[in-house]
Amino acid sequence: MSINKPSEQQDRLRRIQSVQTTFGQPEASTASVEIVQETLPTDVTTLQNHSLVLRPLCLNRLDPTLVLSLSQDDLLEQVEQVVSRVAAEQKIQLNLREQRSIATELVHDMKGLGPIQPLLDDDGINDIMVNGPNTIFVEKKGKTVQSNIKFRDVRHLSSVCQRIASDVGRRIDESSPMVDARLKDGSRVNIVFPPLALDGPYLSIRKFSRHKISFQQLVNNGSCTPAMAKILEIAGRIRLNIVISGGTGSGKTTLLNALSHFIDFGERVITVEDAAELQLQQPHVVRMETRPPSLEGTGEVTQRDLVRNALRMRPDRIIIGEVRGAEAFDMLQAMNTGHDGSMSTVHANTTRDGVTRIESMVQMGNFGLPISAIRNQIVGAVDMIIQIGRHRDGGRRIMQITDVAGVEGDIVVLNDIFRLKFDGEDAEGKLLTSYDVSRIRPSFYEKLVYNQMDGVWNSAFESKVI
Repeated sequence: MSINKPSEQQDRLRRIQSVQTTFGQPEASTASVEIVQETLPTDVTTLQNHSLVLRPLCLNRLDPTLVLSLSQDDLLEQVEQVVSRVAAEQKIQLNLREQRSIATELVHDMKGLGPIQPLLDDDGINDIMVNGPNTIFVEKKGKTVQSNIKFRDVRHLSSVCQRIASDVGRRIDESSPMVDARLKDGSRVNIVFPPLALDGPYLSIRKFSRHKISFQQLVNNGSCTPAMAKILEIAGRIRLNIVISGGTGSGKTTLLNALSHFIDFGERVITVEDAAELQLQQPHVVRMETRPPSLEGTGEVTQRDLVRNALRMRPDRIIIGEVRGAEAFDMLQAMNTGHDGSMSTVHANTTRDGVTRIESMVQMGNFGLPISAIRNQIVGAVDMIIQIGRHRDGGRRIMQITDVAGVEGDIVVLNDIFRLKFDGEDAEGKLLTSYDVSRIRPSFYEKLVYNQMDGVWNSAFESKVI
């Protein structure tokens, strides 16, 4: 039996009380039954009806102090016994599978996130999108599908959302209807509450990957070729400044994690993120995360504040999870002042758009810099831009690896080392792709020579699988 800290016990006790309050609403329960009867088969509807009767009775039998002291598996065993006794008293016939189902629901409500807890436990699901109590979508293997899981009612969903917010010291209600949070496993959460949300609370969860992705896995998944993986390994080892661009959910952070594997274990790495997602293996890593403003509007710490402070912490590399605003200027300054090997991500559709986005974000800082000066900063700071995208077959593929070659007039010159092209699709709907390859000497060739990697770079292009 594990002993929990007092703060954890108080939090779990509050959670149990919240569950008890939610289960004790007869009007909400009746409405939920009506919805279930319209959408579920008869046997499932019957189980739901039995569950609605048994839940509050079982909760009254559970000792909160005992619940706090038990692990989830031990609690499940205890709750099953309570469900069996209460069902017998109420003369409700349940088989072992049905008892386990009701007990599992109760345990998920007390120690998890209610009906979506099984989705969080499923490693094959990347995103969970709750559009009200009766509509839940998940992304699995790159495809978005609707789940048959539902919350009982709006009150049940609201209770789960408020629990998530309270776990990170935030509040979610009509006066503060939007929250960004992070679960204990690192998953990113966004909540939108009524009156902004018209169909009940909206809950979006970007799950934190438990498995660290290597470039070999990216090759096996078809995200890149062995030659591209070798080129990117060289880029990481010789400390090129790299920007990864792509759309939402395209795999930017996954690729950044894979690139970070090539950072030397002797380097001091400082990471700056809005929500901590990076999984660096190196021992000398300093992780920093932004802080939103308090309810009074004070105490906010932005990415720009953290990047500026990181420059004073003697970093060898600075990794910014995602550049969204004026911190782009500070990122360029870091890359231009001896912090080679720094990395970041931006939202963009192509590598050319990525350059334009960085220009726009620098201008957001109101520095009054002419566009020519900003472009010279970008060319001096960024060595390589990698574009990654998610395609209609669910696959995530590297679309471009681009060398930031220089400036001609007012135009930033970009040279695509690899560029994806589509050759059709097979009978199963999977896209057939290949790459156009440029063997032009890159602008960072001197770094390759200095690090004695020029021979390895050239041999990578001789691979039979480009």
